[in-house]
Amino acid sequence: QVQLVESGGGLVQAGGSLRLSCTASGRIYSSYAMGWFRQAPGKEREFVAAISWSSGSTRHADSVKGRFTISRDNAKNTVYLQMNSLKPDDTAAYYCAAASGSYPTTTPALYPYWGQGTQVTVSS
Repeated sequence: QVQLVESGGGLVQAGGSLRLSCTASGRIYSSYAMGWFRQAPGKEREFVAAISWSSGSTRHADSVKGRFTISRDNAKNTVYLQMNSLKPDDTAAYYCAAASGSYPTTTPALYPYWGQGTQVTVSS
């Protein structure tokens, strides 16, 4: 059983930075993938970034590529999302998720474990 808790959200001005953290209270196996997703008002949940726990291989959505970076600290069972050059369109609830496969999939339905989310608001 995996439990995920996000932190680091808040209010920031456009062009600013935030770092989100997702800590697992249960064991994250080497075959797991970890992902970040977001959901803005009136929109469907969308993929942001994902990482393979074992290899460190990453994927980033085109909308955030070059601005956001996903990383992990295996010893701390923690995944991070460094967000730079934030835009008002980045405003959303951000969720971390875990999947049993090692491939950093972009599909929300393939992630059975989810955190409660952390709100990111970017002002213009």
